[in-house]
Order: sequence, then structure tokens, then C-alpha cells
Amino acid sequence: MGLGQLATRALIRSARLATAKPSHLLRRTIVSTPELHNAEAAAAAAQPEVDLPKRNPVAGARVHFPNPDDAIEVFVDGYPVKIPKGMTVLQACEIAGVDIPRFCYHDRLSIAGNCRMCLVEVEKSPKPVASCAMPALPGMKIKTDTPIAKKAREGVMEFLLMNHPLDCPICDQGGECDLQDQSMAFGSDRGRFTEMKRSVVDKNLGPLVKTVMTRCIQCTRCVRFASEIAGVQDLGVLGRGSGEEIGTYVERLMTSELSGNVIDICPVGALTSKPFAFKARNWELKGTESIDVTDAVGSNIRIDSRGPEVMRILPRLNEDINEEWISDKTRFCYDGLKRQRLNDPMIRGADGRFKVVSWRDALAVVAEVIHKVNPEEIVGVAGKLSDAESMIALKDFLNRMGSNNIWCEGNGPNPNADLRSGYIMNTGISGLEKADLFLLVGTQPRVEAAMVNARICKTVRANNAKVGYVGPTADFNYDHEHLGTGPATLTQLENGTHPFSAALSTAKNPVIILGSNIFNRNDKDAIFSTIDKIAKKSNASVNTLLVNAAQAAALDLGLVPESSGKSIESAKFVYLMGADDVDLEKLPEDSFVVYQGHHGDRGVYRANVILPASAFSEKEGTYENTEGCAQTTVPAVPTVGDSRDDWKIVRALAEVAGVGLPYDNLSGVRSRIGTVAPNLLQADERVGSTFSSSLLRPEVKEKMDEETPFGVAVENFYMTDAITRASKIMAQCSALLLKK
Repeated sequence: MGLGQLATRALIRSARLATAKPSHLLRRTIVSTPELHNAEAAAAAAQPEVDLPKRNPVAGARVHFPNPDDAIEVFVDGYPVKIPKGMTVLQACEIAGVDIPRFCYHDRLSIAGNCRMCLVEVEKSPKPVASCAMPALPGMKIKTDTPIAKKAREGVMEFLLMNHPLDCPICDQGGECDLQDQSMAFGSDRGRFTEMKRSVVDKNLGPLVKTVMTRCIQCTRCVRFASEIAGVQDLGVLGRGSGEEIGTYVERLMTSELSGNVIDICPVGALTSKPFAFKARNWELKGTESIDVTDAVGSNIRIDSRGPEVMRILPRLNEDINEEWISDKTRFCYDGLKRQRLNDPMIRGADGRFKVVSWRDALAVVAEVIHKVNPEEIVGVAGKLSDAESMIALKDFLNRMGSNNIWCEGNGPNPNADLRSGYIMNTGISGLEKADLFLLVGTQPRVEAAMVNARICKTVRANNAKVGYVGPTADFNYDHEHLGTGPATLTQLENGTHPFSAALSTAKNPVIILGSNIFNRNDKDAIFSTIDKIAKKSNASVNTLLVNAAQAAALDLGLVPESSGKSIESAKFVYLMGADDVDLEKLPEDSFVVYQGHHGDRGVYRANVILPASAFSEKEGTYENTEGCAQTTVPAVPTVGDSRDDWKIVRALAEVAGVGLPYDNLSGVRSRIGTVAPNLLQADERVGSTFSSSLLRPEVKEKMDEETPFGVAVENFYMTDAITRASKIMAQCSALLLKK
């Protein structure tokens, strides 16, 4: 293009601008640019809203908002989560459905922050943070799957494995080890440590817990459990740096009745079960969910079996009863299920020796004898481990034979079964956590119900609750005041002259717990009347702590004898259904004794006929715990020898005796239970009492025997029934751990 043409175009353009209106020349458009002021908000607005899929919390975690105004919102990997104020980052991630690896953190223990395995990236934080110890803040953006978080976890895992021995093929924790699982999921494929690994001397914690302390990663879970849950100061941390060890300060055994729980919470193979050592791998075992019957708490358990043998017992989660702990007696009594078992029906001959016979012959002999005695001379006693089905069958059978002299061990000679509030724990086991004062009368929860004692210990730590105790000298694992040894102290508390009366009257939520051993006293009605007066003055709730698994169901079913206390002295026919602790010294020499049970325990020595029955791990039965919650056991292993379920034996005997019972299957028995005690059919539901015993209890004119102190219900925590007395493990515990 030539210079002439360019000049022509420039002249034409200038002419057009000259003819335009001047207002267009003065107008200027102003555009706001907020992205220059807030780049983050602009970036968020620029991103299209993504419809995130709904996430399920880890392990079914639920969120409770005590105050909805305190709810805050955080973002986990871009996913918004509302949580209560005060929650940690780790808990927020669990609610968002993200499982954070951890070793030292445990839901029921204090926060330690030792292992650093739970590192996550938080926006605007210069380095990864330990999510277990970091409180979540409003608007916090948490990233759990970034390269920084992954590299931090790999580094922590490399340090943890630096001194950890390669024991997996010979370690009992193999297959259920947190260190194995997390090193596979979050660890690196190689390590850079080439020096010698350190070794640590093993500790002797007793006959239950095996230690291989070289495997320990110093997470301190066991230390915190011992001091916070078990209430004993047996374990601690010694040394610093590479010389740090978990130990017992001085050489001593771990004496807690909950010591076996450290096996469950140990994330590695440092603490394992000594009786279970080298017995089986976890993938070889069949798990069966059942109920513990060694005490009246009814702890939820899982029975692991291999073939016909019970290999171990583990706890199941139940927040209302045992949380996730069980006592050592529950956990380790399983070897008693295979020792001293009764396999076949037997009859004592003229020479005093037992002879194995068929079921037909044994039942025929019993039926023949029972028809030869008067109805008032027939007595039936249900044992500590009896289920509701067997007790209603025995009661129906003896009633049809014309006798009503039937009771359950532990309920005393003349129990009062009219009002349920007089023999169950009315507040419930979990309800004890709301108390700010406990008055224990004639009970030692540490040996009678270890899981109830753990709740009391937890409440004392959390609420600074006061504990007053009336009874013989006892060993408690929390601070308490020993008020006295007998009913005279109750009289002082009723009159307000005792120093503890001031604390009782000022408490906002006091709880009184009575021991079931009071049922055996002659002045029990006067004691209950005095307790009701104390409770009315202080507005306290009254609870009864039972000892045996069968007690509550027996009282619900009406197993109350007609003649109080003297029926054994005049009995000619005694039917012992698993009853081993009945005093038979006053029994006439010519009496005929039938023992129906699963172990050759104390009751066998006086028996004329033995009828073998199945244990709780071999049958389906209903048990009611001390708070009034009915639960059922499930068969985990087959029955031993030619034994049968208790209710089936009684039903067959009734048919041979010509007084058949109106049921022949389990549903029929439970239908019969429903007509007597319908609450026993509401499985896994706590049915409270309808009326208060203090309002309807008749006036008592007799006075308390203030000279006789309260007795001890459990002499030996480790040996309380036929199963635990047959256990070799329990015998070792009794010899080594009980104070002489």
C-alpha cells in the first residue's frame, strides 16, 4: 500500500471523529474487579459447584450436638462436615468417612499424641499436624490424601519399623495387627535403616498377659488404660530416647481384674494372651456373638472356636453394659469348659460308685423315686448359671408334682419378688455416669461386678463423685470413705448424725447401691426399709447389684419357696439344676439327690443320679442382667458327650413321670415365659421397674441386727462357679494374684 493511500485513510477517520457528538468522547465505563481484592473467593466462585456423593461415617460414628448453636463446619478433602465445637480433626475426618491411621489414639483414653501416624495437611499450616490432638476450628480445610500427608506417614512408619523385629510369622498378633495393616496401607516399600535393632527385656505381668517388649512402639495405650480405666498404677514409661520402655517400675505383677483388656488395645504384638499363645490364627476361628454368664452384668462377648473347642473369648461393643471391656474372669475362664465335664447319665450304685447308664434308665429311676415322696418333701434349686427357659421348665414340673419349694442360688431363703425395683439396678449401668455421689452398702463391686466397678471408677474420675462404703474392709481402685461395717452406720445416716450425711443431702444425683448378699440376712426387710428412708431424705435412687447371672430372671419368674429356709432339712427329694453352692449338710441321709449340670463340681458328691447338661456356650438361652436387660446366648460349639439342654431334660423327665409339660420346643417354652414374665422376651432391651419399692413396701416393725456386720459375697474373684472352678487359668490367677 502506498503512502498516499495511508494518508487518505487517516484523513477520513479524523473527519468521522470530528462529526461525532462530544458526549461520547467524555463517557468512560468503570468495571468492578472483586477478584483482584479477594483472590480465594473469586477462585471458589469460578469453580462450578460439584454435587459431592454422600459419605458414611467410619464404623457408623454418630454426632450428638449438645447445643446446636455450637456446631461448626469444616471441610475434609472438600467435603463439608458439621461437628460440635471441641471435636478433634481426627474425629471430624471419621464423621466425613475418612479413616485416619493411628496407633496411640483411642476413643476411650486420653490423648497422648505419641505415634504421629495421624498426620494430615491443614490449609495455611506450615507443616502436617497430628489430627488426634488438633481441635477442629470453623472453616478449617483438612486434606488427608495429599502428597505431603502421604510422605509424612511413610516417614513415621519408617521410624516405627526401624526397631521393630521381623516376628510376624511367629507373632500371635499376626492377621489382626494394626502395624501390619497400616504399614501395608500407608507405609513405604523400603527402609533406609541399616544399623542393629534394639532389644528390650520382657516383663512378667502375670499368668494372663504375655509380653514381647521388643515389639513395643511406645504408644502408651496400656499405661493410660491401667491408670484411667482399670484404676491401678501398675504400668508406666521408663527411660528416654532409644532407651524408653514400658514397665512396672519395680518387678511386680499386674493385679487388675481388667488386665486382659490391654491385649485388645495393644496395636502390635507386644502384649498378647498368654493362655492363647501359639494356639491358633485368627482366620482359623469361627466367631459367635454371645453373652457372658460368670456374673450378673451380662457382658457382650464373642466366642472364637475351632471345631468343638472354645479357643478364646473377646469383648463386643455395647455402650449400655460393658462398653468394649470385659473382666479377666470372663475372658480367660474358657478352658474350664473342657475340664471336669459330665458326659453321660450316671447312677450311683450300692458300692457308692457311679455307673454310666442310658437316658431312658436314668429318667426312669428319677421318675420312680419322685412318685414315692410327699409333694412337700420335694425341693428344687436352680444354679447360678441357669437360663430362664430351664428355670420355668423346672418350676412347672415341680408345681405339677405338687411342690412349690423352688428357688435360685443367691436369692436367699425368703426373697421378695413382688416388686422388680427391689432387686434390679434401677438407674441402669450406663446411668451411673450421671451420679455425683455413691453410697455402697454391703457390696464390693470390684469383685462382684467388675464392669459396674469400671463405670463407678470412670464417674469418679470424670465428675469427682464421692464414694461412701458400708461393709467389711475392701480394696477399691478409687478414692472412698469407709463409713462403717454394719447396719449401725445406716441408722446414723438415717438420723443425720453421721458426717457423711451432709454430703448425701447436698448431692444433686446420689445413687445407693445395695449388695445382693443382704438377701441372705434375717433382717433384710428392716435394712431395705432403712435404705428407703435414707433415699427419700436425700432424693437418691436405690439399686441392687446382683452377683449371679440367674438371679434376676429367677425372681421375675417367681422362683420363691413356700417354706422359708427349712425345706432342705425335711426334704426327701432334691433336684439340683447346676446348683453347687447349696448347703446340704442338714439334708437327711436317706434323701434322694438329682444333680443336673455340666461340670463335676460340689453338687456331684452328694448326688444319686447325674444328668449331664450343656454349658452356656453350647445352647440357646435367655439371661437377664442386673439392670433388667434380657439377652440370649447362642451355641458356639457342639455339646459334650451325651449331654442335653437343661429345659429338654426337665421336659423329658416330666413326660416319663406322667406329668407332661405343654411345650416341646424352644418357642413353646418362651411362649410360656411370656405369660409369666413378658419382659424376658424383649431381647437386648432394658425393661425398668414400673413401681418404686419404697412407695409400696409394707411397713416393717422388726429392727436391724446392728451387731452383725455385712458379709462378703465373693471370697475369690477368680473362682465363683462351676466353670471358673474347673479352669486351670483361673486357678493360676487365684494362686498368684490374690493377696494372702
